[in-house]
Amino acid sequence: MLIVTTSEVPGHKITEALGLVRGTTVRARHLGNDIMGMFKGLVGGEVHEYTKVIAEAREEAIDRMKADAFALGANAILGFRFATSEVAKNAAEVVAYGTAVKMVQKGS
Repeated sequence: MLIVTTSEVPGHKITEALGLVRGTTVRARHLGNDIMGMFKGLVGGEVHEYTKVIAEAREEAIDRMKADAFALGANAILGFRFATSEVAKNAAEVVAYGTAVKMVQKGS
């Protein structure tokens, strides 16, 4: 499935817009990661433990969004975006969203 941040794809024609699709996940931080993050906060630098958690959350949100699009019969998602928010002191929500479409190559 093609996923792009743009509203068009060069060389392709949208044949049907199927609507909004999204995938959401909420991830809680692990106590061990919080301790490592606290130490990193003292000395500075990237907190690899948090980076890994957020990267995994993004991939899960994308997978859920793609499943939503497949269920509608889409072969592409346009206008793809991420949104994040803190839903509790130790938990963050990651949302992946876009517009599910059916597309064909121009001239097909």
